[in-house]
Amino acid sequence: MSPDKAVSANQKIIRRLLFAVVGMFGFGFAMVPLYDVFCDITGINGKTSGRVAVANVEPDMSRTVTVEFIASLNQSMPWDFRPEVSSMKVHPGKMYRTTFYAKNRTNKAMTGQAVPSVTPGLAARHFKKTECFCFTEQRFSAGEGRDMPLMFMVDRELPDGIEVVTLSYTFFEQQKNALN
Repeated sequence: MSPDKAVSANQKIIRRLLFAVVGMFGFGFAMVPLYDVFCDITGINGKTSGRVAVANVEPDMSRTVTVEFIASLNQSMPWDFRPEVSSMKVHPGKMYRTTFYAKNRTNKAMTGQAVPSVTPGLAARHFKKTECFCFTEQRFSAGEGRDMPLMFMVDRELPDGIEVVTLSYTFFEQQKNALN
């Protein structure tokens, strides 16, 4: 192979590699919005909608759904965090109230944010919260503990095959300089 052909071949390979790098970066950058669109279409992401206003809805007293509550902490979070009850039997269309307890076990003030997830994913759009500690950051003084309220309703439109809905919260520490 002549030196000119070798240089030309090397430049061709470099262009292809640069194109691949730019393509991978672009794909990685587009993954978050593409994933959000995919989850919105399929309903499998387990994200609940934010605060909702619930109109007067007649409860479906002929149907009972079990709502399970799970509380977990990010591994670096030195708090206690647990639901008041591990599960509740609810009627779709009826408003319910429960609480979660959290305690800052450190000797310094800390701020945390609870992130909810609902499974099965198809149930997420039918789980309505009107009051939730997950809507805002929770600031705790050193050693402070308190009950945090949750008011919710399972929508009457919940598919018939779903008999158990699990609401899981993970508490994360909010850093002072974190970007929102």
